Amino acid sequence: MSEMSTPDLCDANPDVQVAEPLLRGYGGREAFGGQAVVVRCVDADGPDNTLVKELAGEPGHGRVLVVDVEGARSNAVLGDLIAADAATNGWAGMVINGCVRDVEVLRGIDLGVIALGSVPRKSNRRGVGERDVPVSFAGVSVAPGNYVYADATGFIVADRALD
Repeated sequence: MSEMSTPDLCDANPDVQVAEPLLRGYGGREAFGGQAVVVRCVDADGPDNTLVKELAGEPGHGRVLVVDVEGARSNAVLGDLIAADAATNGWAGMVINGCVRDVEVLRGIDLGVIALGSVPRKSNRRGVGERDVPVSFAGVSVAPGNYVYADATGFIVADRALD
C-alpha cells in the first residue's frame, strides 16, 4: 500500500467504510492493507491473546489480522514477540480494538499496527476466542474476507481489494 493513501482510496471508492478516528499507529510500517482475518478474543476475565499468538505463527500472505477485544484496555493483546512473529511470517499488519505493549520495540518491527492504546500488562492466555467472525467497532463492520487499509490518516474497510 505504499503508493496509495486512505484518502486516495476513499476518493476513488466512495462505498468504503471509514472508521472513526479512535485507533493510533504503533508499528514500524505506517501504511498497510490486505485481506482481513478476523478474531474476537475477550470474555468476562478480559482480553485473551491465544488466537493472536497462534495466527501470528502462521503464514500471513500479506493479510491483516483484525482483533476485537471489545475495547478492553486492561491487558495488551500484542507485544514485541508476537509482532515479530507476525512480521516474519508475512502479515501486513494488525488492527486491534484493544491495547498493545512494548511500544518502543513495536516501532522497529516491519508490521503495521493500529490500536486503541497501550498498557504494560500482558494478556492472559486462557484459550478464549473465536476466529472468522464478523466484528464491529470504531463505526465500521469487518467480516472475514473484507479488505482493510490503514495509514497515518485512518483506516477503511472494503468488500473487495482496492487499487
